[in-house]
Amino acid sequence: MEKTVLGCTRPPRVLDHDTVRFYHLLRFALMHLLDWIILAISLVGIISFGLYRSRGSRGMRDYLLASKAMPWWVIGMSIMATQASAITFIGTTGQGYVDGIRFVQFYFGLPIAMVLIAAIAVPFFHRSGVYTAYEYLEQRFDLKTRTLASVIFLIQRGVGVGIALYAPAVLLSIMVGWPEWLTIFTMGVLVVCYTTIGGIKAVMWTDVQQMFIIFMGVAVALAAAILALPPDVSFSDALFLAGAAGKLRAVDTTFDWQNRYNLWSGLIGGAFLALAYFGCDQSQVQRYLTGKSVAHMRLSLLLNAVLKVPLQFIILLTGAMVFSFFVFTEPPMLFNKVERTRLESSTNPIYSETNDHYHHAFEERRRAAHSLLVTKTPSSRTIYLDADKRLQMVRKKGMLLAADQTRDNTYNDTNYIFLTFVMNYLPTGLVGLIMAAVFAAAMSSISSELNSLATVTVMDHYRRYLRRNASDSHYARVSKIATLFWGGYAVLFAGLGQHLGSLIEAVNMVGSLFYGSLLGVFVLAFLPWRVNGRGAFSGMLAALAVVAWTSYSTDVSFLWYNLVGCVVCVSIGVLVSYSKQSVEQS
Repeated sequence: MEKTVLGCTRPPRVLDHDTVRFYHLLRFALMHLLDWIILAISLVGIISFGLYRSRGSRGMRDYLLASKAMPWWVIGMSIMATQASAITFIGTTGQGYVDGIRFVQFYFGLPIAMVLIAAIAVPFFHRSGVYTAYEYLEQRFDLKTRTLASVIFLIQRGVGVGIALYAPAVLLSIMVGWPEWLTIFTMGVLVVCYTTIGGIKAVMWTDVQQMFIIFMGVAVALAAAILALPPDVSFSDALFLAGAAGKLRAVDTTFDWQNRYNLWSGLIGGAFLALAYFGCDQSQVQRYLTGKSVAHMRLSLLLNAVLKVPLQFIILLTGAMVFSFFVFTEPPMLFNKVERTRLESSTNPIYSETNDHYHHAFEERRRAAHSLLVTKTPSSRTIYLDADKRLQMVRKKGMLLAADQTRDNTYNDTNYIFLTFVMNYLPTGLVGLIMAAVFAAAMSSISSELNSLATVTVMDHYRRYLRRNASDSHYARVSKIATLFWGGYAVLFAGLGQHLGSLIEAVNMVGSLFYGSLLGVFVLAFLPWRVNGRGAFSGMLAALAVVAWTSYSTDVSFLWYNLVGCVVCVSIGVLVSYSKQSVEQS
């Protein structure tokens, strides 16, 4: 039965069956036509503007650093767009639905990190005249330290760009039923083309346009989730129900090494992750290396310090509002449409029975929610919470059935939650706008990462080891070839995205395995310690080993990996350096 949501009306009951069927098919086709038009206009406009602003790019300095002439606000928007990938839309809203807004604590350390990077790291990078962050490590230490750091970046960012490319594939697979490999390939080709042609100028100017669309999409998504609530349920009622279910608990002051999201893991672990990402990851460092001056570089970072936490809070709140919407409108037991259809067609009696239990549990929770809104007593709240727990238990049983039929025996549909809401309950036009925001976020992140991967490949490896004295035009051509290579790599790796659960967690977990060692070696480089190349290199290797052991053998949250890796790298680096100096002096 078709639902009436945000202006989507039922066909007149007086029409016969064939006419009603034709009405549905026509409206479905028109909806997708308008949405595709909105999406196409957005994408063509963004890419065209970026290529227009990048016209005249010739040499290596222009292609990779935009001749160090970018204004601070463009750099700031590009930094934000690079991080705000499609994962932000798809994964964070799903995270808000499943786990509430406590994920916002993950970003509490980011403003602290931005201030420290602006104060300490920016002057070093600006004075050194480098193309990559790791080039500076050779100036400070030696070649092997630079090489190890750049290899670490290539590994972890190569994985990250694959995850970022997978996210929009989820969208198209739900929307048109295409296989994910086809959507991955299509998006990869589109992004690689304009990134290869225009270089970093095209990337950064498209980032600006994409960030404006992202801001608009976030605002529309939150408004749509609120307006989609039943007429007798207000925004404050939705907040109340979400809060009663624990979705609005933003701050957890309990200190627990195993708890991923609390105040301390966010302030300390999150700060170390942000320091490593924005201070050591070439995809971010390259943004502010294009700045006109130290002041422009610093302002771009401080812009992110001000805007990032509120943006993430709004996105998470959108997920919580979607939860409240589905308190009154029954969601599917399985949000992954493909797996749900497969189970429904299997005539599995256990699935049919579980699905019946799910319908019953949903009705119980809906009635309990209405009762809670009327009485607002502790007893009615308890009944509501018990009903919600029963519903989630039945859903988990359905997820286990879905896992049984997958080849790798896993199932996680967090990334499908928000998109299911968008595609099924938003009217024509808004769907296209949300799609444009998701694609804009995906392209901004992917293009920036491809550009930085190509830069590191050419500057830290090709030019350093293979062709040291070639012309600028030669290195610019090789950079384009490297962009094509990493685009192909991302397309191949993106196929693993379906096995990674929540994408917003997956991308940060992957980075946390490597970032601690990178942060540690730059701490050794920036602070006035007498650390040599042997110490820095040994510290990085030790940090990688300790973090790998911590991840495999303990239950410590991944946010602490960055702190662990940094401390180990600095400690071993100082110890080895001073031990060597003591031996030489004796």
